[in-house]
Amino acid sequence: MKIQKEVVVPNPGQSFKLFNPSLRKNFFWHYHPEFELVYVEALTGIRHVGQHISNYMESDLVLIGANIPHLNFDYELKTEYRQIVIQFKEYFLGEAFKEAPELNNIQALFKKAHLGLAFIGDTKNIVAEKLKALQSMEKFKQLLCLLEIFQILALSDEVIELNDRDTSVSLFLNDKIRMGAVYEYIQANFDNTPDVNKVASSVHLSTAAFCRYFKKQTKMTFTDFVNQYRITQAKTLLLQDKTISETCYEVGFESLSYFNKLFRKIAGENPSAFKKRYLK
Repeated sequence: MKIQKEVVVPNPGQSFKLFNPSLRKNFFWHYHPEFELVYVEALTGIRHVGQHISNYMESDLVLIGANIPHLNFDYELKTEYRQIVIQFKEYFLGEAFKEAPELNNIQALFKKAHLGLAFIGDTKNIVAEKLKALQSMEKFKQLLCLLEIFQILALSDEVIELNDRDTSVSLFLNDKIRMGAVYEYIQANFDNTPDVNKVASSVHLSTAAFCRYFKKQTKMTFTDFVNQYRITQAKTLLLQDKTISETCYEVGFESLSYFNKLFRKIAGENPSAFKKRYLK
């Protein structure tokens, strides 16, 4: 459950790695010196990049800089999904990035990637189609298409910076909490009442020390983290056409009114509006 360093090997005869990972049954909290562009289509899933934790709906497009810890975007997905991942070194084209002024915008994009960049709107839709088409191209055309994708991302203003500072692996290497242990416990107990004292004990910290450290590492309290995880699970159940009452109790809430209030706070709309909008 410790943070892992992933060894990235480019595809044969290419300067980058293009693949379709499927790891939903694995907790893969990891980092690598290479940059990573991830596109995933799923009903809803967890996005954990650096210190940022949130959930995505329908699809997600994220550019992650070198050595930024992140969780696999298909972790514990309960429904079908599709994922395209490209991993590459910052200077995968060698000196061209330093000498070709045509690549200045892409260089600027790469310099911001250490924050973790999530793209939305038309940018996400356009790049998603290009990524899908990329997989059937021959190698030279793949490279040209990849540069075009980077240029689109570099010029887009439809972008969210997930972290407000560099969260590279040096911040996490001595992580006392072991995020895997936290996720494992919550995944097993979110439908009951997760006990922060048990989690703290499992990572050999006092409860007070655990709470301080957890908030420092994730910028949220343990309770907020559990509630966000519950609401993510609730979205999946609602999209499987469970009733709001069934969903409320299945994810561990005892009060329907509190569930509705918390769902609205985290998702921006109440469960009935969410269900109606997405199922429609």
